[in-house]
Amino acid sequence: MALIVVESPTKARTFNRILKSQEMGDYFVFATMGHIRDLPAKTISIDYKNNFEPTYEINPKKAAVVAKLQELAKDSNEIILATDPDREGESISYHVAYILGYIQEKWPDLAFKEGKSLKRIVFHEITPTALKEALDNPETLRLPLVKAQQARRILDRVVGYELSPLLWNKMGKNWLSAGRVQSVALRIIVEREKEIEKFTKEVYFQIQGIFKNGQEFTAKLIRKNDLVYQQTYTLDLFAGTYTYTNTSIKPPDVEALVQDITDDTFTISDVKETEIKRYPPPPYTTSLLQQDGFIRHNFSSKQTMRLAQDLYERGLITYHRTDSFNLSTQFVFRAKDYIEATYGKEYALEKPRGYRTKSKMAQEAHEAIRPTKLDNTVDKIFDNEKLTQNHKKLYKMVFDRAVATQMKEADIQIMKIYIQGTKGYVFESEYQKVVFDGFLKILNPDFAVKNSVTPHVETGTPLQLSTLTPNELATKPPPRYNDASLIKIMEEKGIGRPSTYAPILSLIETKYYVEREWRNFIPTHLGKAISDYLSKAFPDLFSLDFTAGMEESLDQIAAQEKEMVQVLADFYTPFEKVLEEQKKDKEVINIEDDINETCPKCNGKLTVRFSKYGKFYACSNYPACKYIKPFLTILKDKFCPVCSGKIAVRYTRSKKRFYGCENYPKCTYSVWVMKDIGKIIEKKPKKIEIPKKEVKKKVVKSKKGKKK
Repeated sequence: MALIVVESPTKARTFNRILKSQEMGDYFVFATMGHIRDLPAKTISIDYKNNFEPTYEINPKKAAVVAKLQELAKDSNEIILATDPDREGESISYHVAYILGYIQEKWPDLAFKEGKSLKRIVFHEITPTALKEALDNPETLRLPLVKAQQARRILDRVVGYELSPLLWNKMGKNWLSAGRVQSVALRIIVEREKEIEKFTKEVYFQIQGIFKNGQEFTAKLIRKNDLVYQQTYTLDLFAGTYTYTNTSIKPPDVEALVQDITDDTFTISDVKETEIKRYPPPPYTTSLLQQDGFIRHNFSSKQTMRLAQDLYERGLITYHRTDSFNLSTQFVFRAKDYIEATYGKEYALEKPRGYRTKSKMAQEAHEAIRPTKLDNTVDKIFDNEKLTQNHKKLYKMVFDRAVATQMKEADIQIMKIYIQGTKGYVFESEYQKVVFDGFLKILNPDFAVKNSVTPHVETGTPLQLSTLTPNELATKPPPRYNDASLIKIMEEKGIGRPSTYAPILSLIETKYYVEREWRNFIPTHLGKAISDYLSKAFPDLFSLDFTAGMEESLDQIAAQEKEMVQVLADFYTPFEKVLEEQKKDKEVINIEDDINETCPKCNGKLTVRFSKYGKFYACSNYPACKYIKPFLTILKDKFCPVCSGKIAVRYTRSKKRFYGCENYPKCTYSVWVMKDIGKIIEKKPKKIEIPKKEVKKKVVKSKKGKKK
């Protein structure tokens, strides 16, 4: 019997189903339930003087799992490691091999012991074909990937365990943490908030007219003779640039301008028609999937990755941690047949379409995320696996996107109508018409329906101005980051890797370094204080370029272009010097936020304080006065329809946001969505528990005559 080792029970069940249905041989599939060996939690466990040698230990909670694994290994003539194909998966396989005695751990060199049968299989989808091919072509453990994972683990351990106590001393909170990548992600959010505060809003006007002559045209004023009204500005920001527009039409000029235009007469001066081609977007990579999951379905990055993991382990999609746009040859030709059968030959490509990845090294996997099947059997699998509607939403995203890449481009006609007055004023009206919908058939069918007709117009046609509307607008500051935009900028700047985005975003939120205003991240007072201190004290460590350069070094370790110990030494030598200097600095940073409220007990000032459970109000006279109350964000002009109390932002235990009455628990009014505030939402009735019938206990006498 051969023992196949995977990391999750769901993956094990999928393996067993395939192996049994295909009658592939005598195998036993065992799940490790994730990592079974890691660095201890309570100590740093890194020997700086001995080439940064780590001290690993078996997770105490996995002792029974390890014992069972060792027992099964004794009765197996072959061990097959079938964990995920990325660095984390390779690391799990490495620690399994070490525990079973297949690897000699001699830091920093890792070597296999001879005379033992150990195989590693690599696959990017859990299907009968892929599994059979992997079993027929086994590999050896990819130690360069293991070294890259260990280097990342050591770096993160050093930064986290050395800097966190520094924050504790500075801010008096022993639950704070700093991280090599998480602190840079936090800094991106904090710097954006500063840029928003610094931005000066400017009021301007756009003038829109409605013109008639049998047909109706809505057009905007773009110029007068050679004077173009719209102006474009670009700002250099901490993490990129921001471009915004306004017009040179200011409040004092509007009234006279409207009067002058109203007295003018207009004709169609020009009609320009151009045809453009719109091409389908590339297939999903990890970051694109997380971005689209948030934009389309409001999934957090953590939720998207959990759903994708379930779909992958059930054999429905390919491996979901990847930064590659590649699609397999088998898929693109199967996609062509599917497109022809479903939509018609006119929608299929003659030759497969490929995409170039922007990533320097698509090291996490060799194929983009795509469905493993292109037939109707998927519906049966969904029913059998009892997956949720969210699973189905994410699967449909992956399916449609991958198929669309192999569909013909859309042909769109752009018509621009220019309306000119005798005084030189020029208005522009734009229309779009979908000539051939192509990939839009599957990705955006509504667009073709809404843009199916353009007006019939001729140059020189006189038009009557029926309505002229000056719209007052104001320039907008750079937008706050949300899950999608933060992941996008992190990928562009090379901060972190696809598999790390979800835990990073989740961590800075659970630590209360950031909060959400609807879908956007806002740094808390605590988050700003931490970011400002770290970026000032360690300017190189928490810069975008340094963090991106470190990620590239980890890639080079995986590619055997750099030595692991040298990368660690190059990092730690300057880091240690700055760290020792900062330890000598005894300045304390105040993270309390004063508010204009007094303590009801002693009339002292109330402040906003932080704990590992979140924000709360406390008296500034602590410990003499120990008054505290929960922190609530009260919404302006939003009132409870039941008791007229104010509406506050609240969170469930799982951090899900909702809106409830400030008078809770006296008033239990609540809604999930802001637009529903003020409505009485009918709640689902609770299940009524029917009391069980009382059963009289029998009295049994023992031999000694005592009742039991």
